[in-house]
Amino acid sequence: MSPASKKKVAKKKATKKKVAKTETVTKKVSKKKVSKKTSTKKAAKKSSVPSSLDITPEERWKMVAVAAYHKAEQRGFATGYELEDWTEAEKEIDALLCG
Repeated sequence: MSPASKKKVAKKKATKKKVAKTETVTKKVSKKKVSKKTSTKKAAKKSSVPSSLDITPEERWKMVAVAAYHKAEQRGFATGYELEDWTEAEKEIDALLCG
């Protein structure tokens, strides 16, 4: 395996670890806010216009993180484009959620 390939593999593993760690933290935060989610969902069910996309900010953040990760993966995890990947992912996810 060439040195460049080894670097790509190492970067990919590091990025996956960061994403996994972030997801773990998000899960812990989500568990603490279960009662708030439940009350929000109950309130949404009571409204006269049902919404099919009742997601929390944490869920939206996860969706953006996954989309940004895939964008970086397509580029081969080249550095310097993290902010661009994130903002593009936010735009795409918001477009999907808002219709």
